[in-house]
Formats: sequence, structure tokens, C-alpha cells
Amino acid sequence: MKKKYYAHSLKDKPQSEWQLLDTHLKNVAEQAKVFAIGFESSDWAWNAALMHDFGKIDERFQGYLLRENDLDDSDYDSGHVNHSSAGAALAEEKFGSCIGRIVAYLVAGHHAGLPDWYSNETSAAALSVRLNEGNENLERIRTYVTAFETELIQKMIHPEFSRKPENLHLWIRMLFSCLVDADFLDTEKVMSEDVFKQRNESNFVSLEELKKSFDSHMRELAESAPKTEVNSVRQEVLAACRAVACQPTGMYSLTVPTGGGKTLASMAFALDHAVDQNHKKKRIVYVIPYTSIIEQTAAILRGIFGNDNVVEHHSNLDPEKETPRSRLASENWDAPVIVTTNVQFFESLYAARPSRCRKLHNIVNSVVILDEAQLLPPKLLAPCVDIMNQLVRNYDVTMLLSTATQPALPKLDKAVEIIPSGLRLYERLKRTEFKIPSDMNVSGNWQSIAGQLKQYEQVLCVVNTRRDCYDLFKLMPEGTVHLSALMCGEHRSRIIADIKQRLKDDMPIRVISTQLVEAGVDIDFPVVFRALCGLDSINQSAGRCNREGKLCEEGKMGEVHIFIPPKPAPRGLLRKGEDKTRELLSLGVDFFQPDAVKRYFNLFYAAVNDTGPQFYDWLVKDVNPKVNIQFRTAATNFNLIDDHVHRPVFVCYGGSEKWIQQIRAIGPTRENMRRLQRYVVNLSKYNFDKARADGLLEDLWKGEYWLWSPKYDEVIGLDIFGSGWTPEDLMQ
Repeated sequence: MKKKYYAHSLKDKPQSEWQLLDTHLKNVAEQAKVFAIGFESSDWAWNAALMHDFGKIDERFQGYLLRENDLDDSDYDSGHVNHSSAGAALAEEKFGSCIGRIVAYLVAGHHAGLPDWYSNETSAAALSVRLNEGNENLERIRTYVTAFETELIQKMIHPEFSRKPENLHLWIRMLFSCLVDADFLDTEKVMSEDVFKQRNESNFVSLEELKKSFDSHMRELAESAPKTEVNSVRQEVLAACRAVACQPTGMYSLTVPTGGGKTLASMAFALDHAVDQNHKKKRIVYVIPYTSIIEQTAAILRGIFGNDNVVEHHSNLDPEKETPRSRLASENWDAPVIVTTNVQFFESLYAARPSRCRKLHNIVNSVVILDEAQLLPPKLLAPCVDIMNQLVRNYDVTMLLSTATQPALPKLDKAVEIIPSGLRLYERLKRTEFKIPSDMNVSGNWQSIAGQLKQYEQVLCVVNTRRDCYDLFKLMPEGTVHLSALMCGEHRSRIIADIKQRLKDDMPIRVISTQLVEAGVDIDFPVVFRALCGLDSINQSAGRCNREGKLCEEGKMGEVHIFIPPKPAPRGLLRKGEDKTRELLSLGVDFFQPDAVKRYFNLFYAAVNDTGPQFYDWLVKDVNPKVNIQFRTAATNFNLIDDHVHRPVFVCYGGSEKWIQQIRAIGPTRENMRRLQRYVVNLSKYNFDKARADGLLEDLWKGEYWLWSPKYDEVIGLDIFGSGWTPEDLMQ
């Protein structure tokens, strides 16, 4: 009797209901093929998917399935087998060391992640090692493989763009995404029927329907808005976005002063462009730099489109806002509108792990809105710009860079600016006056600065570090608000909501904050003080001043006071930004003009050491003809937030105690870790080590998760500066 070979077994079900290997391979191949259509790579996806589980024919794997279900395995060999290595070896044997190796990366990595090629002491899973292992395993399954080879597409054609070495690494990740998502989905169908049913019942509203909701909302907004110059400008910005939306897929920029309605205008462009008959984009991905402002944007979009049609995907997500449908969609971005962070977006595009790469194929043929593009990290600017160019050139992505301070990103493909110069937005939306010190070389002291702030009933002061924020706050009257990243996400959200309400009610309020309020936080003060820093940050702070132009109706302007703090910004990027602003000020440049921002970024980027070439060595060195790529090394080194510099600690605030106690009792789970994402404060490694040495941290679980032991302050947050030791200065 011919043996049957299975891909997946099912607990408590007879073997007759287990999934046959042939069925699984063909299901995954069919689905992966569809996923890859958008970038002309269906044949590659088909072959990789067809071969990905060839190794499961090995009798050692079939015996494993029987043993796991307490069944008789005496007809099968015992032992462990890595089931992905045989298919990888077959790919290189059949298609050669160039074409075959591309498929081998995909097959070998479909569980553990895309491997490096080179083997070293820390990389036992390198592809060069796996292929040797795979050749041995392949000999055990030759008969089955020979019978199945007729299903393989014999000649795979390279998409033209994939022939360039610099494009190869992203193309392979896109293929990998097609394979692993198809594999996840077919496995889920068999192993988790309830989840699969839930996913398939999640019929999202189409972009065409969402556009109708959006258009209705914008009409109501226009009809109810006061007839002010600011609202007039917003309507013109909206009209400009819609006028350009019919133009071809490509790179676009939207440069609008703060308060000009960029969020809704950029969404209008994205929706109109996406549903245009010549484009038919699949989804809109809204990328935002900070988790501190992502919730605000997501809330605006949910209010227009409904909770179920906007999927948030970021580390600070409140589980209470998740629905089963949105949680599933965040795994592979299979939703019409995704709101995510720079970290999630760019790190996924350079990732190696299946869970991070799974969603990539759903970026193809989409509209990506990159909000506050000036906040891309300079040390990784080259790879970020390169990946943006590749998405537009090769994957039918339309990229929109939306900001008030448009950076001159080096080597970015030329972007079409949406706003005509004739609209004179910066002149018409000028709502503030800058007050600049007469002598830029004379620093102030916190006492004198506090004295100036006390003169105003409503004032925001933005400083450069957490230490500065703490020191200045301590000199302010009772009732002053402290806002910094020493507060967990839940705490900050509550404080910002309270600030907005007090401003709305025209109540007295003074706020001392780090730069976390600068990009996109929708608050409106009559007076803003800003410590000297980079010009982009100064202009962003100015965007929190007279934001709605209410003072202009009274013939007044908001006041933005630049002051020299007692000590310069910390060395590094913040100090370089401060130095370049001084340089511009010495030339008498008008801060509020777009040309000033471009001049600033040209000076700033020229002063920043570019680490791009070293990074690219791991991705493009030696790729032709041998295709020796260090995927895992590149992924490890591409971190927008350096995990080696910061360590997260949990805090007891709000409802976090319940979940902290659960970690103590049973360890981390998916649920308690998601619940606690909003109750984390990041410490520098220096401060983390010092706090641990001083007994201020409790080891919650095996040295991996830590709790701040002292009382969490309801005003300061994690009070490292008042705890009896002297930590280093910290940004934000």
C-alpha cells in the first residue's frame, strides 16, 4: 500500500483528516503565485512555494507527526530533520548557483528567517551550511522529488529591475513575503479553523466606499468651518492635492506649513489617486515617526472610516482598540488603510524574520504617505532613501512625503511637489513671530527662563533633553504640566488629552516638554518657548503656536521665543542641528521660509557621517554572480531605534499592575505583553545598568523583563532624577 505523506497533523482527529503534503504545497504555490503578480515574479513564487516543504517527505518527519499524536511510528525512521533544507538544496541543484540560490534563500528561511550566506561562529544557520545539510537530506527523498518535479516551472524569467545588484535584496524579501504569507494562511486554514474563518469573514470596505465616506466628511467639515484665512488655505491645499491625484504613480511631496491641513489633504490625495481608473491601488499605508502622535492620526481616520477599516500596527498599540479583525490584518496588512510607524515600516523592509516580512507583498501597488519625512534617522538615511526609490520604481508604489519642513533627502528620486508656489502658503499662514536672542553666544539659566514663562497664563516650553525638562519643571509653579518620555505611553496620552481640554476651555496652563510634542501633536498655544536646536525642530515647535490662527483674527501674532539653554544640546545629531541653526542665524535667514529649511538640511546632512556604504556591503557585496547576501546581519544592524542603546522597563501606572503580576506568575504571554506595551519607559543602557545596580529595578522574568521598583510619579513619570542618583542626560 502506498504511503501517504502529510504536511500537518491535527490533534484529536483521525489521519484521514490530516492535510496531505501534496495538497499543502499546491495550495501555497497557488496563493504565492497570486501575491507575486504585482511585481512580475509569479513563477519564482510558485517554485519556491512548491519546494518549501519538500523535506517533509523525509520519513523522520513523518514519524515525528505520528509520535506527536501518540500513533505507531514503527514504519518510519526516527530522528530529527530540518524539513526546509532539502528543498533549498534541490533549488540550487536544479536551477544553478545563481537562480537556484535565490530560491534556496526563500525555502531555507521560511521558518527561521532569511539566512546569511557566510558561515561564522554566530551563524550556524548560514545558507552555505544549510545547503550541505540539505544535500544529504535530499538523497533520502529523491523518488518523491522526481515525481513532483514536473510541477515546477522550468524557466523563471528575471523581472528586469531584479537584474541590478542593488535591487536584488528587496526583491528576494518580496518573494519571501509571498511565500511565508501563503504558508501561514494555508496552515491556519488547517490548524486554526476558527481563526481562518474569522479572517475570511473580515470583509473590509473597499477604498471606493471609504472615499465616499471621506468626501462626505470633508463636505461637512467645509460647511461648518468658520470663514477664516486658515480654513480658506486648507481648502486650497485640499483642492491642490485632488488636482494632482490623477497623475501617474511616482514620488510626490506635500509641503504645507503646520496647521495647513496636511493630514486630511494627504489622505484626499491618497484616496483619489488609489481609486483612479489608471491606478487601482490596493491600499493606503500611513507612516508616522512617533507612537506619541500615531494615535491622534489613527483616531481622526477611524472617525471618518470606522474602527474596523483602519488598522494600527505599532509597538504602543492599546489592545482595547483592537478588534479581532484588525489584529489579524496587522499580521499581513491585508486591510484598506494601515497606520504604522517609521520603525515598523522601514525595519520590515530590511527584515529577515518571517513575521516581519510577511506583510511586504501587500505594500506593492499601494499609496504610502510618509508623514514628517524630516525625522528619518540620518545614520540610516541612505538605506531608507534607497528603499523608497525601489518601491516607487519597481513595485508600483506611489510615495507621498508630507511635512511642513521638507528635507532635501540626498539621492531621493525627484518628487513632484503638489502645492503650486503661487499659493504663497508660508506667507499666508504666517501666524507667529520669532523672538531671537540678540547674542547667540550668551546662554540663559533655568531660573530666568522659568521667570519669563511665569508671565504667561498659557505657554508651552520645549527643551532638548529629559534632564532639562525635569530641571525647568521643578522651578515652575504648582499646576505646571511635565511631559517627556520618562512617562509611559498611556500616561502621555492622558496628559496630552488634558492639555487639549484645558486649552479648549481657555484655562491657564503651562507645559514643559521635550521634543515629543513637536511633530503632529494637535495643540495650540498663544506663546511657545523653544531651546535652541535644529531648524526643523524649531519650526515644528512653532507649529504648536497660534495653530488655528485665532490670534490673527484679533490682529495679533503668536510668539515663538528662541532661547539659549544653560548648556548645549548633547553631542551627536542634536548638537549638529543646533550648530547649523546658529550658522543660518548668522546669515540672517528667515526661519519661516521653505528655502531656509532646505538650506538647513543641506548643511545638516553634509555634517552627518553617512553609514550607508558599510550597511550596503552586507546586501550587495558579491551578489553577482554568486548571490552571497547577508540578510540576517543586515536586519540586525538596521535599527531605527538602537535596541543596544535603550532598554525598556515596565512601570506601575493605571491598569498595568494586573498584567505585571501575571508576568511574575506565569511569564510573558502574547496578551500580557500587548497589554503592557503602553506601560513602558525606555532607559539608556547606562541608566538601566545603574538603576539595576542601585536596586531600583525588579527582575520580572529571567532577566528579560524589568519593573521600575520605586513609586511611579503621577506628574514626572519614572523619576530617575529625583531618586537619589545622577543619570546621564536623555533626549525626549
